[in-house]
Amino acid sequence: MATAVIKPAAHPIARAVINPWVVALTVTIATFMELLDTSIANVSLPYIAGGLGRSFDEVTWILTTYLVANAVILPMSAWLSRVFGRKNYYMACVALFTITSFFCGIAPSLTIMLMARVLQGIGGGGLAPVEQAILVDTFPPAQRASAFALYTVAIVTAPAIGPVLGGWITDNYNWRWVFLINIPIGLMSLFLTNRFVHDPPAFEQERKTVRVNGKLSVDGIGIALIGLGSAALEVLLDRGQIDDWFGSVFIRWCFAIGIVCLTSAVFWELRQRDPLVDFRLLKTRNFAIACVFYFIFGFGLFATTTMIPQILQSLYGYRAIDAGLVLGPGAFVITLLAPVGAQLVQRRIVHPRVLLFGALVVIGISMIHYSRLTLDTDYSHYALARVLQGFGYAFFFVPLSVMTYSQLRPDQNGRASSLTNFFRNWGGSFGIAFVTAVSDRRQNFHQSIVGANITASSAPLQNGVKQTAAYLQTQGFSHTDALSAAYARYYAQLQSQTHFLAFMDCFFVIGLITLASVPLVLLTKNFKVGGAPTEAH
Repeated sequence: MATAVIKPAAHPIARAVINPWVVALTVTIATFMELLDTSIANVSLPYIAGGLGRSFDEVTWILTTYLVANAVILPMSAWLSRVFGRKNYYMACVALFTITSFFCGIAPSLTIMLMARVLQGIGGGGLAPVEQAILVDTFPPAQRASAFALYTVAIVTAPAIGPVLGGWITDNYNWRWVFLINIPIGLMSLFLTNRFVHDPPAFEQERKTVRVNGKLSVDGIGIALIGLGSAALEVLLDRGQIDDWFGSVFIRWCFAIGIVCLTSAVFWELRQRDPLVDFRLLKTRNFAIACVFYFIFGFGLFATTTMIPQILQSLYGYRAIDAGLVLGPGAFVITLLAPVGAQLVQRRIVHPRVLLFGALVVIGISMIHYSRLTLDTDYSHYALARVLQGFGYAFFFVPLSVMTYSQLRPDQNGRASSLTNFFRNWGGSFGIAFVTAVSDRRQNFHQSIVGANITASSAPLQNGVKQTAAYLQTQGFSHTDALSAAYARYYAQLQSQTHFLAFMDCFFVIGLITLASVPLVLLTKNFKVGGAPTEAH
């Protein structure tokens, strides 16, 4: 009798289980590198201008082109992840960012530099939202708080470290190394990502939504509207102060194009079956409120990170690296306390809503505290003010991130991360534009007020000028030159005082905006940490 041979059923080979923290550290490397690049080149611009033989105004386009490309690609990152696969898209972004960093470093002319920066911005724009989506899918809901703590350290400390590192590299080596240091980091990120990061099975199913009857569904109109609108608005914010805002025809055109395209994009995307940017997520109460907080976070962080070094360099005479070091203690506090905040949330010791409420209050108070400083304030007091601000941010981002995904389904995570980073990025752009515009106008205001109270016939002014002129004459100045130098000295003091008052006004307004947003926490829907998503409202 023939014996039937029964073969065991074939099973797919199971992939080895990878520690989620290995994945988290892997994807954080490139994101940290990209966020560092948003600020590292700022202090090197004068050196780049000299190296390329161009004016300072011309080389500021090195920052603008990067930010524009970043703003254009960022909202599309969720769709591109589904088209190419999240891992493939992430690795492509890292590779493009690394290659273009090399071309930025060896650029012989400004034209090649700007072309490379555009491509670098396209590569960098997809890193932060994809990392956030990977963290959400890699960690179960009960452990996400700890993962978000790592993400907090990356997105908060990288922009603060950028000016310090950029100043140190420029002073001790060459400005080209500001870009070339990305190459070994990028190569390491590519190797680790290829080995440890994989798309989850649920995401493979989600990728099928971008195809209809097997054909790729491309929202060409949505891409055009969002891309053109984002580019125009970013150019407006970055170049507005340089080109006299609405006194410039170019800026007026950017404003019109930006508003029309982005408004049209919202209405267009809401009518699409598979939108490029899913604005329908904003119907979810907790997510919508979280997006407001992401905007305020970007606004406050980038505004203060821009202002503090500028104040210390222009008014206190600090070197770039010394001014950057003032930001260091705040970054250290965030690195130290963000994991503590994660444990408070994860162990359910403090509810995320309560922690977020307290963090916002502390951040608002820190901004008001900044506005009370004077020109006599020393390094230690600036560092302590930054520590207070860092204390607030350390307990801000983790509960905010947990709240963001509290009402969303797993298949919405990728689109949500793209949208939250979209709001954070625009918050940063508006924050920097706010500082540059308002500080200039408030300086003019304070100068008119203070100047009206210091007339040429003012007895204290005349006495001061005479004493200064008399001293200068003892140092070899002629009477005429001594008198001119004395008046110039008092005018310079007037400029410094009014410029400082303008910056303090900016801090005060940012503090008020932050404190005004605190009641929004009370409007969020309660949720269980680590539980299934609650019903959206």
